[in-house]
Amino acid sequence: MFIPQSYSLAVILCIVTMLCWGSWGNTQKLAGRSWRFELFYWDYVIGILLFSLLLGFTLGSFGEEGRGFVADIRQADSKSIFNSFLGGVIFNASNILLVAAMAIAGMSVAFPVGVGIALALGVILNYIFAPKGDPIILFAGVALIVAAIIIDALAYKKHSASQQKVSGKGIILSVAAGILMSLFYRFVASSMATDFATPEAGKLTPYSAVFFFAIGVVISNFLFNYIFMKKPVEGEPLSLSDYTKGSFRVHLTGILGGVIWNIGMSMSIIASGKAGFAISYGLGQGATLIAALWGVFIWKEFKGASKPVNTLILLMFLAYLAGLALLVYAGA
Repeated sequence: MFIPQSYSLAVILCIVTMLCWGSWGNTQKLAGRSWRFELFYWDYVIGILLFSLLLGFTLGSFGEEGRGFVADIRQADSKSIFNSFLGGVIFNASNILLVAAMAIAGMSVAFPVGVGIALALGVILNYIFAPKGDPIILFAGVALIVAAIIIDALAYKKHSASQQKVSGKGIILSVAAGILMSLFYRFVASSMATDFATPEAGKLTPYSAVFFFAIGVVISNFLFNYIFMKKPVEGEPLSLSDYTKGSFRVHLTGILGGVIWNIGMSMSIIASGKAGFAISYGLGQGATLIAALWGVFIWKEFKGASKPVNTLILLMFLAYLAGLALLVYAGA
């Protein structure tokens, strides 16, 4: 299987993660013009599962190091499989809350608040269980990112007040999503071998871990998304028959969103062998910055904002960039 051989390559893979995790939300925005997020989400989880299989039978099956994808699945013990599966369940609960928040408050708010919280808490948890990198520099970077979250929330509050659209629902959903999202990566990490090239028996390697994670996402979706369809945060309740009314193009958009997200997840897990779980996760969650850029400059979610609000947005971007730079330096 493919395994990165240097820290610099691992950082590049984490940057790919950041770009993918920060950009998949655009597919929901595109589909959301005529398609409720609950219906979009069925296709999204299908895309996650399909890409896990594609990656397993390609990069996960080629090369001489480690175990092949199928062989790795066959030898995995029940604890490792369960941990990776549970990671998928927890992620799905958090992500569907994030998508709901995005539908209400937009990408430039839901991502910085929700994913920012997930980044800060997730880095701390992953470092406690698998310490790697300079802790002082690492947590200084986390502190800057937390500052960026607070600044973004202030900007949203100021802008909403000026538009007479003050609503805390989007912020509340984002915070709940962030707390849950900080937990999922640790379960996936605990299912994997410490050395991907010579993995210990019973443990998973990145490709099989992503596969069982994807199964957890898909199976849990029958519960979580069904609840959201019957008790929506906005609009009328939906039935499964509504899903069949979508066009081929709108279904494909949702699947593409899942594929894009799972490219990011897979690159992050693959990179963790060289970068460490805390840094790999933290850099990937720099997706917040990418999503905020999309929300501000492409979707115009802060259109008509006052000068103080624009100043806060600029400060948010600068704090995020500085925090991410410190995360990279901590690992080097």
